[in-house]
Amino acid sequence: MKEKKIYEGKILGLSVYEGKIEGRKVKREMIEHRGAAAMLAFDEDNKVILVKQHRFPHGFVLEIPAGTLEKKEDPKKCAFRELEEETGYKAKKMTPLITYYPSIGYNTEVIHCFLASGLKKISDLKLDDDEILSVVKMDLKKIISMIKTGKIQDSKTICAVMTYASKKKLN
Repeated sequence: MKEKKIYEGKILGLSVYEGKIEGRKVKREMIEHRGAAAMLAFDEDNKVILVKQHRFPHGFVLEIPAGTLEKKEDPKKCAFRELEEETGYKAKKMTPLITYYPSIGYNTEVIHCFLASGLKKISDLKLDDDEILSVVKMDLKKIISMIKTGKIQDSKTICAVMTYASKKKLN
């Protein structure tokens, strides 16, 4: 496939690909994204650490902590870094939970979800200038209920929580 870059921004780009698949001419517009790491993290009281973050144009949403990979960054390294920056917690261990493509038809983004364990509060939040968020702690069963009723609609949160719950048979 032949690629034509249309736009390159801070966290994403846009390319148009043209070529042949099984002898048929195709043209695809693709959002190019480095990917992200997201963490399902439980504190010392077994509460899930969430962030209430402003996500334009949707306003404030409840989601698990997450962040975009730096160029060529290992997803697990990103998970440790982002958890600390967004929540002030340091994890001893990050266990892979699920990896998925949130918009596979037009976006290269892949999200690596981890289960963060051995948490210890070590600092205040270290947010980027454009990040507007606060930490919220919640019982896992309440989060599952909020997912089922549509109060939580964030895909990485739904995928991580429901994968974890299915493995633990909590739902």
